[in-house]
Amino acid sequence: MADALELQARSLLTAKAVRARAGQMLELGLAGALSHFTIDLDRMDGIAEAVLGVTRKAYPTLDIPFHARWRHFVLGGVDRWARLADAATWPDRAARARAEFDLAIVSVLLDAGAGATWRYRDTVAGQDIGRSEGLAIASLDMFASGLFARDARTPFRVDADVLAQLPLAALTSAFQVTNANPLLGLEGRTDLLQRLGRLVAERVEVFGLQDTPRPGGLFDHIAAQATDGAIAAPAILSAVLNQLGPIWPSRLALAGIPLGDCWRHPAIETDGATTGLVPLHKLSQWLSYSLIEPLQRAGFEVTDIDGLTGLAEYRNGGLFVDHEVLRLRDAGDAERAHAVDSLLVVEWRALTVALLDLLADRIRARLGRPPESLPLASILEGGTWAAGRAIAFARRPDGAPPLKVISDGTVF
Repeated sequence: MADALELQARSLLTAKAVRARAGQMLELGLAGALSHFTIDLDRMDGIAEAVLGVTRKAYPTLDIPFHARWRHFVLGGVDRWARLADAATWPDRAARARAEFDLAIVSVLLDAGAGATWRYRDTVAGQDIGRSEGLAIASLDMFASGLFARDARTPFRVDADVLAQLPLAALTSAFQVTNANPLLGLEGRTDLLQRLGRLVAERVEVFGLQDTPRPGGLFDHIAAQATDGAIAAPAILSAVLNQLGPIWPSRLALAGIPLGDCWRHPAIETDGATTGLVPLHKLSQWLSYSLIEPLQRAGFEVTDIDGLTGLAEYRNGGLFVDHEVLRLRDAGDAERAHAVDSLLVVEWRALTVALLDLLADRIRARLGRPPESLPLASILEGGTWAAGRAIAFARRPDGAPPLKVISDGTVF
């Protein structure tokens, strides 16, 4: 019985489960059966036009890269990481891939909403950078300086034992946090990195295959699963969820398996023990998208990129609320703050995933492009995230999302 229950639990640690249950939420919404939102698909064409507008502006040739952490390391037209990596000496392609996995994993875990006021002073460009881009450049500077490495002479690595004992003061200083420059959820981020360090140190058979334990050892674990040099993108997510899952703060678990970014909603009915559970795995999918390019640079072909889903976060979600595809049943909910496990937020996030698939179909139809040449990862980048941010700033001076979510820095 326990084995069957464990299989059911692990079935939730997949992109397939995210897409299926988000689809169920959309069907319920279209049938008028959700408690917090109604849905108006007639307004989707307006969103498609808005997304195409920002996409053409950012990528005039429509040669659009993936929505991944690597985009945020480009500042003023200069790819900061590529410049560092290309100047370094690597014994082989796998060594660089391990370093890139190290960087991507730590940088993504540090990338939960920064809040509207925090800024990072970038001494190279001489400018103050906020939000995701600021968090990215800050994390790259930490990595390049050897903050996470045991030996400062080999800075481009993250050592498990260093991470496990990372002091809050080190991140406070590196993020330039002061009373006048506060960063949301700093304690939560520090705790997450420490948990990561402890887990990686314990799982030597996963993270220490070719080196001392480091998050970048996940590269070797995933590479070992390749068939004829090819790896399916959903397999990257499965590795991330199954190997890194225990680092997340204790939320829901089934058969002793932590379910991560997975929440309850009574309207989602399925057979078995997973009924009422809605997996979203936003940060893990964002990380999985960010691990595709290091694998490609190391010589692997990454297939089924559309096997991953859209990201259930506030820019994509805000796009549908601000364009009124999603409408609140109670207008007062726009003024209240909502817990991340509230039914309203679970509905909003699941509907976002399902609507992104519908939106992608419309955008491809307008451009005459198949999914193979315009995967969802590129539409997100082009794309939905930027259009969500654009309309947020058009509607609200501080660019805040249309709904207020109380986050602990480990969900978005």
